[in-house]
Amino acid sequence: MEISITDTFKDGVVFITGITGFLGKILVEKLLRSCDVKIIAVIVRCKKGLAASQRAADTYKQAVFDRLRIEKPDFVTKIKIIDGDLEQPSLGLSSDDRDWLIENVNFIFHCAATVRFNETLQKATKINILGTNNVLDLASMMKNLKGVVHVSTAYSHCPRDVIREEFYPVPITAKELTNMFIDEISCANILENWPNTYTFTKAIAENMILNNDNQLPISIFRPSIIGCTHFEPYPGWLDTINGPSGIVTGVMAGLLRTIYLDSNKITDIIPVDYTVNALISVMWDTVNSYQHLNQTKKVPKIYNYVSSNESPITWGEYIQNMYDHYFEVPPLRAMWYIFCIFHTNFLIDTILRFWLHKVPGALMDLLLIISGKTPKMLKMYSKTEYMLDMLNEFLTREWSFDNENTKKLWLSLSKEDRNIFWFSLEKFDWKDYLKIYYFGVRKHILHEDLSNTKKAVSKNQKLFWLHCLCIVLIIYILLQFLYWIFIM
Repeated sequence: MEISITDTFKDGVVFITGITGFLGKILVEKLLRSCDVKIIAVIVRCKKGLAASQRAADTYKQAVFDRLRIEKPDFVTKIKIIDGDLEQPSLGLSSDDRDWLIENVNFIFHCAATVRFNETLQKATKINILGTNNVLDLASMMKNLKGVVHVSTAYSHCPRDVIREEFYPVPITAKELTNMFIDEISCANILENWPNTYTFTKAIAENMILNNDNQLPISIFRPSIIGCTHFEPYPGWLDTINGPSGIVTGVMAGLLRTIYLDSNKITDIIPVDYTVNALISVMWDTVNSYQHLNQTKKVPKIYNYVSSNESPITWGEYIQNMYDHYFEVPPLRAMWYIFCIFHTNFLIDTILRFWLHKVPGALMDLLLIISGKTPKMLKMYSKTEYMLDMLNEFLTREWSFDNENTKKLWLSLSKEDRNIFWFSLEKFDWKDYLKIYYFGVRKHILHEDLSNTKKAVSKNQKLFWLHCLCIVLIIYILLQFLYWIFIM
């Protein structure tokens, strides 16, 4: 009989990359709170003058660890901070740290990656491909290794309309890519149909794992678009404005008034706490597959973790739910009344961006200059629209995902494991989750609590009448313009 997930990790040594990221924080928190691990070793690099130890310490002071601080006040004693860098040979580890990892590690969660869609191909290759290869090389020397899970993305092969839990051919190998000199022209040719360097390098990294000669006990975990927490460690936590969170924030604040988005397309959002529970369960399944069944030479299993199969939701439904909660409790920091036009026409997009973003932005900058302040709105709109352009592929398309391995994994869990590591999205309550999501954005991104509700509602009413006044003025000016053209 297979042992439980918690027993699998009991007294184990876990090595995690990417712990300063959104997913990594929740993974560390969940493992420390729900599993009696011996120690969690985390690799952190120095950045912006901060030592690895300081960056890690700052991470564990964040609100996401508040529950853990109450339930297990001494949790930091189980964290070993290792100074290293994925881009460096041998991860830039000291000989002592390297030897310690080789002797002690049982489980590896490789979460580290650059998720920036506009990252240069050289940088994305260093982190997402060479970094992964460096982790695999280290893993191959570990004496007590039981399992490795590489975190990829459900969109690693997004040029395809149907994405199954299998490996696909790639246009270039990891070795060929790392040996190339890449300029902007060759980058466009290399990417072929991939929309960005993030998904492309994730696809190459998967292919590299398939062709790795070390025969590691490894699996690949492909989550889709990760949203805020649903329940753990508490509802609504997030610290990133990537993807849907950024769109919601921009619309809530009155900054975004037009978005190139198909509201009829199915999006694929998954709660980060469910995602971590699935990730931990994948490790459990990996250990069982390789160690308990004595399978050492096999094709690594892939797990697509998506919501669109069991509980699909469209972009329109997602946005409408957010609108409903906006009218109940609008944000006090809103710069304008909520108003956003969604469309899928490039010409309309250009026109609307000019009138709804650039013209108001220019007027605001003019007022800032007159008041002796630095103009910032046009620059902000330029940056925001650039980031939205990076998301076009994912706001106007939908994919069909196969997730049979993930569904079988769920069915294989005991009742006890399901209760602790729940990740099934069947009959998911989107209405409840999106309410949590809205208030999570309001609290953790806009930094507002419910104590300002009365003041926020009052301000929103004023913004509404100002919005109506502007519409009347625009209609009046348009009618006057038409009058002078066709009558005078």
